[in-house]
Amino acid sequence: MKLVLTGAAGRLGSYLREPLTGLCDELVSTDIKHDIGKCYAGERYVQADLSKLEDMLAVMEGADQVVHFGAHGDEGPFNTILSANIIGAYNVWEAAFQHGIRRIVYASSIHAVGMHRKNEFIGTDAPHRPDSYYGLAKCFAEDLASLYWDKRQVESVCLRILSCAQVNNARALGSWLSYEDLIQLVQQSINTPTTGFTVVYGVSNNDRVPVDNAKASFLGYRPRDNAEQFADQVLAQEPVHDPVSATYVYQGGPFASVELGHSGVASMNIVQDAKKV
Repeated sequence: MKLVLTGAAGRLGSYLREPLTGLCDELVSTDIKHDIGKCYAGERYVQADLSKLEDMLAVMEGADQVVHFGAHGDEGPFNTILSANIIGAYNVWEAAFQHGIRRIVYASSIHAVGMHRKNEFIGTDAPHRPDSYYGLAKCFAEDLASLYWDKRQVESVCLRILSCAQVNNARALGSWLSYEDLIQLVQQSINTPTTGFTVVYGVSNNDRVPVDNAKASFLGYRPRDNAEQFADQVLAQEPVHDPVSATYVYQGGPFASVELGHSGVASMNIVQDAKKV
């Protein structure tokens, strides 16, 4: 089996590269960067631009599945989101269709439904309520995935990732997805015999989890990690919250409160702990 990984130079992509080599005969890792350094056994790197259909067609030739994690990873001006996240998504699905690729495993986001309140305990069938241009692009890609399944029989598993980073704030006690659980989720999405079009939340087995994955249980994803282990330390350092602030009320956290086009990541204090080969 040949797999293609987009966004291989990103933080999450860095944790997926080695496990993906164990699932296939050949892994083609791609990103817009010129180089990502040393490759794992069975992996090769190809520089490619999501916004160029010809690049996607070239890297996907002969592939069986695509793990699509490439994107502009923050809220930003609409034209920035349009190029990498909207046109880029179209190019991935269209190239997959043209090459007869079976399935795309896509890094969607909680920001596709970020304006739902956290106390609603939403399921995978919650209607889209984006919190940003970034979230809007995730809605587009999910709908694109649904369309390409209904009309062209390209399967997709859309992983609505909540927050996959070190737990250093109260929101993450519910939204955390550990790297180990991320890897399991991607592996299950690749290995499940039939998925059609599926949405699943990318979140660990947290006591305070604000979403319901029951309707995606057939994937066999059973997260093992729990952010509660960090609760005492995190809550001791957490400032008193404004109970009506959009940051704390809505699923999207900071993305729900920033102005459109302005960074949501800037206030999140994400630790840049990318894995090294």
